[in-house]
Amino acid sequence: MKAAFFALSLVTAAAVLPAAAQASPVLMISIDGLRPGGILEAEKRGLKLPNLRRMMADGAYATGVAGVLPTVTYPSHTTLITGASPAKHGVVNNTTFDPAQINAGGWYWYASDIKVPTLWSAAGAKGLSVGNVHWPVSVGATGITWNLPQLWRTGHGDDAKLIAALATPGLIPELEGATGLTYAAGIDESIEADENRGAFAVSLIGRHHPDFMTVYFTALDHQQHMDGPDTPGAHAVLERIDALVGQVMAAELAAHPDATVALVSDHGFEPISHETSLFRAFIDAGLIRLDAEGKVSGWDAMVWPSGGSAAIVLARPDDAALAAKVADVLARLKADPASGIAMIAGKDDIARMGGNPQASFYVNFQPGWSAAGFAGANAPLFGVPKYKGTHGYFPQAQHLQATFMIVGPGIAKGRSLGLIDMRAIAPTLARVLDVKLDGAELPPLDLSAKR
Repeated sequence: MKAAFFALSLVTAAAVLPAAAQASPVLMISIDGLRPGGILEAEKRGLKLPNLRRMMADGAYATGVAGVLPTVTYPSHTTLITGASPAKHGVVNNTTFDPAQINAGGWYWYASDIKVPTLWSAAGAKGLSVGNVHWPVSVGATGITWNLPQLWRTGHGDDAKLIAALATPGLIPELEGATGLTYAAGIDESIEADENRGAFAVSLIGRHHPDFMTVYFTALDHQQHMDGPDTPGAHAVLERIDALVGQVMAAELAAHPDATVALVSDHGFEPISHETSLFRAFIDAGLIRLDAEGKVSGWDAMVWPSGGSAAIVLARPDDAALAAKVADVLARLKADPASGIAMIAGKDDIARMGGNPQASFYVNFQPGWSAAGFAGANAPLFGVPKYKGTHGYFPQAQHLQATFMIVGPGIAKGRSLGLIDMRAIAPTLARVLDVKLDGAELPPLDLSAKR
């Protein structure tokens, strides 16, 4: 079992590169939840993706990207912008740790939580201009010249005021005037919102010509949560995102004919039909205590869900008796086939996978199962999830692999990189930008033509 954990740390198509080529402007586009098969097997699946397929033909591509623990959006996107694992960069889940359930579902929106340099900060430190549209964990990010960060709270109209206050001063009014559009609400994950943000990205690139630009599209992830992966609804959304990729690339190449364009994703997807409430198991074991209103009043062990997995945090990590009790509760639950628990990782295995250092245990579910969120005193142990697809499982599974393609000067055309490690992407782009990225854990990928 432990050999599987070691394998991830060895997966990379990189070694030592020849002398760096001339620096090139870089555009990095992320399509949340895009599995590599969506592009590699587009014709077989009946998908019309002319722009993504052209990128694959004109540049280098991975057959898969081994991700991080957990395979969810915010840790993955922080790895994509730093080259570090969650244990090192500090963004260990989508949502922040909130045992009292008082943060209204708050996420890791703030770049101050990132503990290592980013591509944004590295580019800015070298005097390069940087643009961003909606990339996760970008609020207050160092180095971004023109920033439209991702954030939402309630969906109320005041959210727009919050985004305007956190964006680069004057940028939203400028781009709204240029596009004739009202900038999409952060909580809106529809394809129409992606198309809105795509128009803002095109306008930002055309007006300001940033040397490094990040753009994030979220609608495919949203649709796959609602319908499941490889469904007609998900395919329709991906085809519309393909058109957005073409538009943003065209704007970039008009601004910088010598640009390098990277297309990334954060994770894959699994269909789900079952969920298990570790909260219920811990409440029944007395590890989580509730008041008369069903709110958390005290805890010894807390569940930190991440879709297809869940971190377990102990109030007293050095309490051997508490750790033994939690281990027993989890082992008994795993013994029940209805739980769908595939694996219970301890601290050593979590560390080997680069996962949350606060976690004493990490529970991984089988495909088809997910970890239920906190739902009060009467939540059942087993239930049916409200979504039809999810991610967040341990990163070894093939369906959880992410996507990487890159096209630009000096990059081999039609070159398969095989299976790569997500941590190699940021140092590869740092090399293209000719900036130093301290904190990256792997060397850059070799993008040259094979001799």
